[in-house]
Amino acid sequence: MRVFVYGTLLDPDLLARRAGTPGLGARMIPATLPGYRRVRMGTTPWPTLRRGATHVVPGAIVTIGPSAFRRLSAYEGPRYRLIPVAVGTPLGQSRAFAWVAPAATRHAWGETR
Repeated sequence: MRVFVYGTLLDPDLLARRAGTPGLGARMIPATLPGYRRVRMGTTPWPTLRRGATHVVPGAIVTIGPSAFRRLSAYEGPRYRLIPVAVGTPLGQSRAFAWVAPAATRHAWGETR
């Protein structure tokens, strides 16, 4: 399964540790997600995605197996759901899945109260 990561999982060491797959972070491919913006999930420091026609979210894609998927889903927690997305990579467009929290959002990423 190919996933698009855009928050804490962009850290290669954290990704590998949470997925239980040594070296996984080294297999990330830079990617961008057009048509979305990264926002804060409620009052937490955690990011999520919201549609934004003129926005683009930087991130990466990585291919994971079933065990890594289970571990990363547990890391993301019950607030996040997988959605299919189309991302741009240096090799062209690719399909992937992204974890998105449908909970209320208040601020654009980087914006403060």
